[in-house]
Amino acid sequence: MRFLTAGESHGPQLTAIVEGVPSQLPLTAEDINEHLARRQKGYGRGRRMQIEKDQVQIMSGVRHGKTTGAPITLVIENKDWTHWTKIMGAEPLSEEEAEKVKRKITRPRPGHADLNGAVKYRHRDMRNVLERSSARETTVRVAVGALAQVILRQFGIRLAGHVLEIGDVKAAQLDFSSVEKLKEVTESSEVRCQDEEASEKMKAAIDDAKKNGDSIGGIVEVIAENVPIGLGSHVHYDRKLDGKIARSVLSINAFKGVEIGLGFDAARMKGSEVHDEITYDEETGFGRSSNRLGGFEGGMTNGMPIVVHGAMKPIPTLYKPLQSVDIDTKEPFTASIERSDSCAVPAAAVVCEAAVAWEIADGFLEKFGSDTMEDIHKSYEAYMKEAREF
Repeated sequence: MRFLTAGESHGPQLTAIVEGVPSQLPLTAEDINEHLARRQKGYGRGRRMQIEKDQVQIMSGVRHGKTTGAPITLVIENKDWTHWTKIMGAEPLSEEEAEKVKRKITRPRPGHADLNGAVKYRHRDMRNVLERSSARETTVRVAVGALAQVILRQFGIRLAGHVLEIGDVKAAQLDFSSVEKLKEVTESSEVRCQDEEASEKMKAAIDDAKKNGDSIGGIVEVIAENVPIGLGSHVHYDRKLDGKIARSVLSINAFKGVEIGLGFDAARMKGSEVHDEITYDEETGFGRSSNRLGGFEGGMTNGMPIVVHGAMKPIPTLYKPLQSVDIDTKEPFTASIERSDSCAVPAAAVVCEAAVAWEIADGFLEKFGSDTMEDIHKSYEAYMKEAREF
């Protein structure tokens, strides 16, 4: 599968075209809207989430509730577009209109794409950069990830994204019986965290950052269970599924780190403390006695749950802005202020979940085919039987 997204933060809409989705997959807008609503929730979100109520329109590739095998077009309208039609419109402006249209940005914000993009694409108005580099684009990436999760659910694969840390507050690692049970708890939390005591401390940390005109980051975890052994490949660097997941997670706005399983902690431990011993059961076949490697060995899934951590830096748009330099006058100024969140880590857990889901679904279809759901089910069932009896 592959997809492209298009659209600006204050443009009329966000669009994704998804190619390679099998035919005969049951799919409705509500399957996607559920995840769009999850992304909009979370303690610390800004005023933009009060304006938008993201809903997807499926414009192609689905007929009467089932995919056709043709490219699927997903569209999400930007409600705020009504206030930006002149500023962000595609049609040329007269000199008089151009004078009236304000919000030209010449002061790059530290931590953003503003200055780099302006230099690269020769923009004197950096709004041309920030509109596309905005985290608003993650809306349509969540829509694409939701579509991937519809595919995975057909084969019992479930995912949950939740928050481990916000600022210096860490959640305790609590036991849970399944991803679905974990999700029940975290989705009822304002910070998408399973530790109630830590949740209250996280909210206090967000409040403190907001009061000081600052922002705060954190760490999210995505777990995928019931993933079959053998997705991905060891034969080329670009076919390793854990590498694809790492790339996808790091491409999320403001993400600066990614770990699989123990991640960086593994570098500080002995081999006997890191690797997962192999077991065998006549009913289920080969397994592992632990899951320190997060479901991967040699770039391939090993049948254990996939565990991914993503580190999100504090959002760089600050209400107490940092120093910058005007690209026109070259004079120092405080950076411009755009509407923003004080913390988007709970929402980032949903985005990270979508990114991981897409890569797993892509690896799944690469392994089992992608024409029709009936053929994929046959291939999957035959393979799983062989894997158990191997």
